[in-house]
Amino acid sequence: MQSYLQLAYLRLATIITLAPRIYSAKLADAASGAMASMAYIAIWAAALAAAAVLLHWTYRWWHPRSNGRLPPGSLGFPILGETLQFFAPNPTCDLSPFVKERVKRYGRIFKTSIVGRPVVVSADPEMNYYVFQKEGKLFESWYPDTFTEIFGRDNVGSLHGFMYKYLKTLVLRLYGPENLKAVLLAETNAACCGSLSSWAARSSVELKEGLSTLIFELTAKKLIGYDPSKPSEMNLRKNFVAFIRGLISFPVNIPGTAYHECMEGRKNAMKVLRSMMKERMADPERQCEDFFDHVIQELRREKPLLTETIALDLMFVLLFASFETTALALTIGVKLLTENPKVVDALREEHEAIIRNRKNPNAGVTWAEYKSMRP
Repeated sequence: MQSYLQLAYLRLATIITLAPRIYSAKLADAASGAMASMAYIAIWAAALAAAAVLLHWTYRWWHPRSNGRLPPGSLGFPILGETLQFFAPNPTCDLSPFVKERVKRYGRIFKTSIVGRPVVVSADPEMNYYVFQKEGKLFESWYPDTFTEIFGRDNVGSLHGFMYKYLKTLVLRLYGPENLKAVLLAETNAACCGSLSSWAARSSVELKEGLSTLIFELTAKKLIGYDPSKPSEMNLRKNFVAFIRGLISFPVNIPGTAYHECMEGRKNAMKVLRSMMKERMADPERQCEDFFDHVIQELRREKPLLTETIALDLMFVLLFASFETTALALTIGVKLLTENPKVVDALREEHEAIIRNRKNPNAGVTWAEYKSMRP
């Protein structure tokens, strides 16, 4: 009897101890299932919310808010926009295919997006003239962040108001009509005659390279007293060439890219200019021989309007703008002349008539002769 009671006791004890464990396991399974369902619901809700935000952002990208009516056009893909099409190389002297195609499709004024910025492009001469006339009043110059990084935070293009007018007046001392009439015309004529004489002795001349060298040496001498024989200045033009090669490139600053080469070219050119400034600032007895000396005189004033950073960026921009754009325009001009022999004949007749009217046929071009030439 006692053995039966012990067996019953053991059975009851087993049931009592195991029952709560089975119950707890069922609750745990139910709870984990509910949590998994909630997690799936949360994931789907987050995904739907992200998709909604993305769709709304994409819609806003394609339909930006405006107080007025935006011109027709396309903003392309979000962030990337139409940047790749804009940077596509143009092997012709004609209008960029990027602009030409959109003018044909949308008209002379259209919207687009370049380097992550929505912009309006105008190929309308009247509109462009109006914008330039009203600059600083109704319109304000703006440049992308990549432009600011390339040309400097305090470049001339980013300045407005009084400072812009002050720098413009300073630059006109060099490139204004009075200086052009008194000095620049004769110096340009002498430099051109010297280059043409040296080219005549060669079997062939690479025109763009030859014109770039001619214009750079002429303008750099006026701006900074450039002397290519000096070790510190002999690589200055190479630095500008490296800068120009990557100027219109996708802004990825990684070694090996054109943009990185551009930034390195600017950095090295600025080193040369900074060294020249330091040397001239240390010599208070130095006479004004070039435009850089006039800039340094402004820096030496008791309360100068210029800073050294603005002065260096100004010199860099002037060196770039003075030679590259001019050399490129001259190269295209010569190319167009070779394709239009009648125009060459008309130019030859005009210049021969000017020489016949001179007292000294070997004299340089005068201001009156220059003004008499037909545009």
